[in-house]
Amino acid sequence: MKQVQEVVQQVAANVERVIIGKRDAVELTLIALLCRGHVLLEDVPGVGKTVLAKSIARSIGCTFKRIQFTPDLLPTDVTGVSIFNQKSGEFEFRPGPIMAQIVLADEINRATPKTQSSLLESMEEAQITVDGTTYMLPHPFIVLATQNPIEYEGTFPLPEAQLDRFLLRISLGYPSKQDELALLESQRKQHPLTDLGQVVTIEELAELQQLIRDVYVDDLIKDYIVGIVSSTRHHDDIYLGSSPRGSLALYRTAQAYAAVHGRDYVTPDDVKGLIIPVLGHRLIISPAARIRNVRADEILRGLINQVPVPGARAGRRFEREAAVTR
Repeated sequence: MKQVQEVVQQVAANVERVIIGKRDAVELTLIALLCRGHVLLEDVPGVGKTVLAKSIARSIGCTFKRIQFTPDLLPTDVTGVSIFNQKSGEFEFRPGPIMAQIVLADEINRATPKTQSSLLESMEEAQITVDGTTYMLPHPFIVLATQNPIEYEGTFPLPEAQLDRFLLRISLGYPSKQDELALLESQRKQHPLTDLGQVVTIEELAELQQLIRDVYVDDLIKDYIVGIVSSTRHHDDIYLGSSPRGSLALYRTAQAYAAVHGRDYVTPDDVKGLIIPVLGHRLIISPAARIRNVRADEILRGLINQVPVPGARAGRRFEREAAVTR
């Protein structure tokens, strides 16, 4: 898995020329790309969510389209529309911005539920249906959606079915003082995104996406993943726990996380580090817990301490069996 590690480090270093001091967020976004999953960037305005999406698109040479979600945006503004051609006497499909490899859904929670639902088919099946005709989306296809968790006026919260389709929820956060000073210096003459070049081809990315599926996951790790997800369905402060899609997401991201760190086997720490970004947005907190201001990440940290972790003997067994499968 050294190839995966080297390529991801190369792309991350290129993106960090623009996004300074956010290595974890950049790495998680690249993990989602390796897993062919979508990302919800939830943070306040101005911390670099849009620039992160543009930087990754340029680094891997993908086509990039931005959709500014507003209350008056229509589903056809996203997917495209069929227009009657008077010369040919036939309807012609004019593709919308969704027909790109990396799509930035900016402020997704400002659009109406009808428009939000236009993304459901594309996010799950990598295709769209317009006027009864199905069109396949380009490969790779990833939606990077942003939303402001603070401002609620004029917004439409994403339904649980759509939140469940996001592989990861990531928060960038404010930069440190040193990082913000470095940011000012980097943009002294021009924005570094202007001359950001491509470092990986789409063909190389497709090869890496296949490689991570070969990462070894022991049965005890699988049991640990299912145990964590199952515990969210029986917690007093959780009204609705994670679906089996959460288990699969945790499984796939753990494989990618291990490969990004140069290993061809998954450890319990890989799973632990991904539990909050993978499961945090899939939980519905009970009304009583909301009154007490209980947050999903607090509940998940408690579950990490409660669910038994495979021990040292199991850890040696992972390495031994992984060596046999190489």
